[in-house]
Formats: sequence, structure tokens, C-alpha cells
Amino acid sequence: MHAYPRWKVWLILAVLVASVMGTLPNITSVPSWWPSSLSKPMNLGLDLKGGIHLVLEVDVDEAVNHQVSESVNEIRSTFRSNKIRYSQLTGGGTQMSVQLKDVADAVAAESLLKDRFPNFDLLRNNDVFTLTIKESEAKEIKKFAVDQTIEVVRSRIDQVGTKEPVIVKQGERRVLVQMPGAKDSGYIKSLLGQTALLEFKLVDEKGDLDKALEGNLPAGSIIVYGKEETRDGKIYRQPYLLKKHTELSGAEVTDARVSINANEYAVNLKFNAKGARTFDKLTAEHVNERFAIILDGKVQSAPNINERISGGSAQITGRFTALEARDLAIVLRAGALPAPISIVEERSIGPSLGQDSINQGIHSIIIGAILVLIFMAVYYRLFGMVANIALAFNLLLIVALMSMIGATLTLPGIAGIVLTIGMAVDANVLIFERIREEVQNGKTPLASIDSGFDKAFLTIVDANITTLIAAIVLFQFGTGPVKGFAVTLSVGILASMFTAIMVTRAIIALSTENRGRIEKLSI
Repeated sequence: MHAYPRWKVWLILAVLVASVMGTLPNITSVPSWWPSSLSKPMNLGLDLKGGIHLVLEVDVDEAVNHQVSESVNEIRSTFRSNKIRYSQLTGGGTQMSVQLKDVADAVAAESLLKDRFPNFDLLRNNDVFTLTIKESEAKEIKKFAVDQTIEVVRSRIDQVGTKEPVIVKQGERRVLVQMPGAKDSGYIKSLLGQTALLEFKLVDEKGDLDKALEGNLPAGSIIVYGKEETRDGKIYRQPYLLKKHTELSGAEVTDARVSINANEYAVNLKFNAKGARTFDKLTAEHVNERFAIILDGKVQSAPNINERISGGSAQITGRFTALEARDLAIVLRAGALPAPISIVEERSIGPSLGQDSINQGIHSIIIGAILVLIFMAVYYRLFGMVANIALAFNLLLIVALMSMIGATLTLPGIAGIVLTIGMAVDANVLIFERIREEVQNGKTPLASIDSGFDKAFLTIVDANITTLIAAIVLFQFGTGPVKGFAVTLSVGILASMFTAIMVTRAIIALSTENRGRIEKLSI
């Protein structure tokens, strides 16, 4: 056996020091001078730390319906600007329908509709046009609705302060949310369930509210109710007669902050450039009129426009409590959900149950490691002791790596560590058996060691790479616990290859380097 390269020895020592430093934060507190990259303890998953598990279902059909409704408003605006009169304009679900007052406008109307709505299939029947949203467009809207829901949910949870939440897509319309350490499921559900659809609509000052409530609703107007309040011991909701057209929406809101005015909580809004221009124009053209601020279909307030408001800011009032104002600010900053969501699965896991899982997992690792250590020491004698030292190094390296990369340890992840212990020893078994064969074939002990490591190398690499590929596939396509298992398995494979190929060989090489001729191996 040739002299073992010193750079490899220093590399192994550097990895060992880094592994010890990366593992210590999981056992005890570390001093302030400790490197930041090595000072993070391993994150514990929901099944170990306890917390909240939710599965949300996005009403993707409502997202399509909302897009169709927006297109109805666009038709209205387009026809008016091109002076095309219509007698009826409706929309809902996946279809829109418009009937012209004058069939002579049909050619111009058809040209406009084809040009402005390429994502709809157009069908003309004399003076009536029916537009049906294309299946490919509807599918894209549904996909976008789920993707946007994930981002909105993530933003809301991040602002609450939950660490290491798991938020992933499940199927075509569901979102899995896991929040380790979270306890108040009612508050989380309330926060996530708010659609936060913010709208500004003008109050119909000329319409008669009483007649509208009786069924004589003016064209272009709607009735929207305010929040529930108690009057004379009864629940009451104030009705408002509003213009149907939405002048401004929450899509233009860039910031929302809580403020206190006259001992009442309010939410101050700041608009982007487009929203600021729209709000400035709205308030300039409707001085001494009222506009309603609507959140999730309820009128929060309907203040009077006393003067033109420039600067791109507004305020929402509505007898909020401190918590209500804070939550409203959070959801407005995070943005509106593209579609309503419902909670289809809910589980709360207590920390005591998680601690039981940790204890059982640690016991399984300890018992498995002890059995492996005993087997290796008995069967391979001194060489087995070398493998045991490499195994301890391997466990240190796994914990350090998972802490450094910010991976989350789950119960299946612990199973991955237990499996890795067996795989780490398996590589040493291949090497040791190959050395035995070389000795039996008449080679000298040192030559047998060299040959055993060299010939087992490709077999070890092939076996570990194929397992690593499977782990990567599990991580890419799996969810939740499957991902946790894949992460620890991947880290364990890389660590075991390093310890089996480099650490074991280094210890054996250094122990035989200056011993001269060796007559027999303890293997």
C-alpha cells in the first residue's frame, strides 16, 4: 500500500471538524462567535414538532367565472367606446351573451369581439352573439388560480411568523399546508380563508334604495350589504345601492398598515402608480358623492368624497378591533386570493405526540446502530472497528449537512437515517469481502487492501448512484413525508460514500503505513 496522500487526510479532518461544529447546535447552545452557517439546529417537521396540517381546495371554477365576468365589463366598455348599442349583456360560468339593438351593427360587433376576445369561441345568431371560453384558456386560468393561491397563502403565513411552513400543490386544485409549531388552528383558518377581494364602487345616489329592495333595481346597479351589527337586540345588515362597475380593486394596493384615528382602528392603503391615478381621477370627478369600500362582498364603509384625494392613499374604517385591523392589513398586503378556498382536511398534532415520535426514532437509530456495530466488530474484527468509526463519522456528517442546508427532519426522515446506517456499512462489507477474496487468492495483505478498495469502488458507486437517482425522483414527485424521506436518504448516501471510500481507507492506510511487512490481516 502506497503512502496515503496528505491532502486527503487534511480534507477528512476539515470535514470532521465542520461536522462536529454543525452537529453541536442540535445538542446545546453555541457561542456567538460560532460560524453562522454551522449554528443552525435541524428543523423538525410537523410529525416531530407538532403543529397544524391543512388541505385547502381552490374553487377553480369560480376563478373562470370571475374571468368571464371581467370580460363582460370589457365588452360593455368596448361597445360604448365604439357606439355599438346592445339590449342585453349577460355572463356567467363559461359563457357570455350579448344582444344588439340594431342588427346593422352586427358586422362591426363581430369584428371587435373576435379581435378583443381571441380566447373565446364566438357563435353568432343574427343579432345575438355567444362567447364561450376556450377549454385551453379555462385550464390555464385554473392552474394559475392554484399557483397564485399558493403564493398568497405563503405570504400570509410568513407575515404571521410561522417558521419553515410546508406549502405545496396537491393534484389539480388542492394545496397542502403544514405549519410546525403552530397551535391556534382557528386563527390560521380564519386568516387563510379570507378571500380579501377589495373593491371600490360608487354609491348610486340617484337610485331609490327602497324600490331597489322591492325588486325595481336600476340598470347598472346592485345591492350590497354591510357587516352584521346589532340594533335593538336584532342582527342587522345595512343595504347599499351601488354602481355595478368596480372603479378600483385590491390588485392596485401595494401596502396596508394599521392606524388609530379617534380611538378607532383603521387600515391605511397605498396604491401603485396605476391605482393612484385611478383613485385621483375618481375622487376628482365625484366630489360630494359617496364611494363604498367592499371587502369580500361586504361594505366596510361608504365615506363621502369631500375633496379630490391625490397621493395614492386611502383609508378603510369599520369599527375594527386591533386584531381585525391587523389581519386585514396582512391579507391586503399579501394580495387577494384568486378564488375562494375551502378546508377539506384538518389535523392538529400536539408536541407531546411529536416528542414521542422523536424518542421512538432516536431509540430505533440507537438500537440499529448498536446491532450493526456489534456485528461488524465480531465478524470483521479490527477492520470492523474501523468501519464502526467511519459509521459514527457518517452520522455526524448527516446531521451537520441537514442542519446546514436547512432540511426538515420528519419521521420518515428518521427512517431514512436508519436505512442509511445499513447502507453505509454495506459499502464497507463489499470492500472487506473483496479484501478477503484477494487474501485467499494469495496476494499479500497490503496488496489485498489496495486491490479490495480499488475493485469494490465501482460497485459501491454504481449501487449508491442508482439509489440516489431513486431518492431524487421521490423528492421531485413526492409530497410531505415522502420528500422528508428522500432528503435524508440523499444526504445519507453522499455521506456514506465519503466515509466508506475515503475515511475507512484513510484509517487503514495510516495504521499500516509504517509497520513494514504485515503477515496477517485482522479481518
